[in-house]
Amino acid sequence: MKLSLIPQGGRRFYELFRKQGDLVNETLSELSKSLLEGKSRHARLRDLEHECDEATHQIHNLVNSTFVTPIEQEDILLLASSLDDIVDLAEETGDKIDLYQIHVISDAAKAMGEHLAKAGTEIAAALDRLEGFAELKPHRLELHRLENEGDRITREAIGELFAKVSDAAELVKWKDIYDLLEATMDSCEHAANVMETISIKNA
Repeated sequence: MKLSLIPQGGRRFYELFRKQGDLVNETLSELSKSLLEGKSRHARLRDLEHECDEATHQIHNLVNSTFVTPIEQEDILLLASSLDDIVDLAEETGDKIDLYQIHVISDAAKAMGEHLAKAGTEIAAALDRLEGFAELKPHRLELHRLENEGDRITREAIGELFAKVSDAAELVKWKDIYDLLEATMDSCEHAANVMETISIKNA
């Protein structure tokens, strides 16, 4: 296999990260719309998950075929994996909502969806600026704020769930949904932290 050298190979990494950013943004937007509407968008979420898997696979292949990478190889792979995790978790959330046949969405879940959609916008914007490693801090700070707010929302929602819901099946269903929403937001902050580490290393 022919080995490529930067800048050509380097630019391709950033193109693929921007592609992942767009997929994260669309995935979280679709999940938010699904929660707000109370309608399934799982088919589209599944398609986006497959597209992100393919982009991640392309990044892995590019790492293996590039002699000199613009970022340390382990950082490239970590960032690609962290972005893929966001899409995987969002798709799993949509899948569980369908599986549990949940048609009435709680206000807390809707609020989490809106926060996730905002997080997707921040991630896409940060990845668009990854090349050059500048102006990433405002996006990381906003993602940290969204994650903290998401923690508050899910903590209060779970407390209210156990205080007001007596049906065991409903408790299990909604606890799982809230945990998945929180995990999706946590994965957004993790991706932001990976980008910050890359920025510090390459500044």
